[in-house]
Amino acid sequence: MAMMRLRREDPRVVGSFRLHRRLGAGGMGVVYLGSDRRGQRVALKVIRPDLAEDQEFRSRFAREVSAARRIRGGCTARLVAADLEAERPWFATQYVPGPSLHDKVNEGGPLTAAQIAAVGAALSEGLVAVHEAGVVHRDLKPSNILLSPKGPRIIDFGIAWATGASTLTHVGTAVGSPGFLAPEQVRGAAVTPATDVFALGATLAYAATADSPFGHGSSEVMLYRVVHEEPQLYGVPDALAPLIRACLAKDPEDRPSTLQLSMRLKEIAAREAQGLPEARPPAPRGQQQDRPSGRLAEEYARQRTERRAAEGTGSRPQQGGPRGTRSATGPHAAGPRTPARPSGAEAPRTGPRTGARTDGRQVRATSGGRRPAGPDRRLLRQRLIVFVVVTLIVALGIAAAQKF
Repeated sequence: MAMMRLRREDPRVVGSFRLHRRLGAGGMGVVYLGSDRRGQRVALKVIRPDLAEDQEFRSRFAREVSAARRIRGGCTARLVAADLEAERPWFATQYVPGPSLHDKVNEGGPLTAAQIAAVGAALSEGLVAVHEAGVVHRDLKPSNILLSPKGPRIIDFGIAWATGASTLTHVGTAVGSPGFLAPEQVRGAAVTPATDVFALGATLAYAATADSPFGHGSSEVMLYRVVHEEPQLYGVPDALAPLIRACLAKDPEDRPSTLQLSMRLKEIAAREAQGLPEARPPAPRGQQQDRPSGRLAEEYARQRTERRAAEGTGSRPQQGGPRGTRSATGPHAAGPRTPARPSGAEAPRTGPRTGARTDGRQVRATSGGRRPAGPDRRLLRQRLIVFVVVTLIVALGIAAAQKF
């Protein structure tokens, strides 16, 4: 995080903390780097002098302190101390070293899919704790996420509000950052945990593309796009695009929960870190491919080769492959395969047929489409005729002998 020297008008001591540097300034006040007597470093926010007399801003500041006290979890900066009754109200949280997500991407370019998934999983888990405390952040964006050595941290609960509260401070004015606001915030509807899910989706899209998914422009243009146009996710890794698009659904009911988001992002982070392909669900019945892969494919090919060789020599293979596989080798390999003739019916005759039998004997064409009689059938018929003739001669001889 960039630090700046204290200015002449900046205080040097606030409460029991000595101030050292400026960390930044926002709409509500200035954030300083300070430390207590034990050397513990804190980020101390002080309301601007011109706003300290504004009761609305005091109330808003009190909400931030209240929200910070209620949240328990490792993904937010822990509240250390606060004074809401001071001339210039202030509060101090644990100092989080490291750049903001905005600065990290702005200086180093988009993050990798594994990095985005890891950051998103930690932020989702942090939002679970935030929402369990009954708080909605309402202004989650890259500049409010610090990348510490121990993981990302969510900061700045300045406009946090209880679940179900309205998003408007003035009629027609939405509180938050254009491009990261949820559609219900723009419309002035009640905020829910799904509001933060939308902002997290836009934040992860920024981490992947270094740009807002709703582009650039005036506040009015950006708010219109959030409500009426679909996000542009060009450049978002394929492993993350469907999940981020689900987070950016216009209807809060269509967005995943923070718990679902955390679990899914952890899976993606682990898979991307190992370089594994995305696990796809099995295809519906009738669309599955029957071709095996890997070692199964090699075994299948080996068995098929053995079966073809065995069929070519007239013997059966010892290990058969899948049923229904026919050999493509042998004397009938050439030409298209003739489909099997249905039982009880004869294939229509298309002309005289000639060909060679597998045993080398000639097959003659026959009429009517019937199968021609080979030499074996003729020999059998001749033997049958001889047997009948001999039987009749013997019978006649016996009859003649009985008369005499």
